[in-house]
Amino acid sequence: MDIGSDMETLIYAYGVMMAVIAFLGFITENTWLAITKGFIDNRNMNAPFLLGYGVLVLAIYFLFGTPQNLADWGIMCYIPDGAASYLFYYVLSFILVSVGEILLGTLVEKICGIEYWNYEWIPFHLTKYTSLPTSIMFAGIITFFMSNLFYPIMRGMLQMEPQCIKVISIALTTLLVCDFFASFYKMYQKQDFNILWKYELHHPQKEDHATSTYRD
Repeated sequence: MDIGSDMETLIYAYGVMMAVIAFLGFITENTWLAITKGFIDNRNMNAPFLLGYGVLVLAIYFLFGTPQNLADWGIMCYIPDGAASYLFYYVLSFILVSVGEILLGTLVEKICGIEYWNYEWIPFHLTKYTSLPTSIMFAGIITFFMSNLFYPIMRGMLQMEPQCIKVISIALTTLLVCDFFASFYKMYQKQDFNILWKYELHHPQKEDHATSTYRD
């Protein structure tokens, strides 16, 4: 689907979109924590953005398109429009989320010496870093976002003045990248979480070790 605009402005708009998705990722994780753990926190970052979400979703878009407009390469050329394309996109998102969680969780544990999260308390977990229910949930959120919200948000941003998009994009991208490396450097140095704030919403029942991991 053509969303118009020159390439430079489009690139800056993608930068803003990355920040939007990163903020939604921050909200999503805290919603999950609020429901399952009874608290919200800074998610180890200084700013309310989780860069990994923005990078992952944009990578999916650049490589595979959207559910209603799949990229024109590989097996996707033979998938018919409609339910089949949505199902393919959902399964693809499920696989990428699962693999991404395992890689990220393992990498952080090796480098920072911390168990970034633990899904062993969830039925049908696949290693401690991913599970069938959570991957199903995240794949559904990604598929919904890409099919219903991605293009409208992009079109809305591209209606702004190009110089405005450029300034916002550079500022947000710089903030996200610097915060990501600064936060992980703190965790690497301390070999511990970067806890800046934590707000208890209620007092959940006492949990065993498998459910008391800080992040998830």
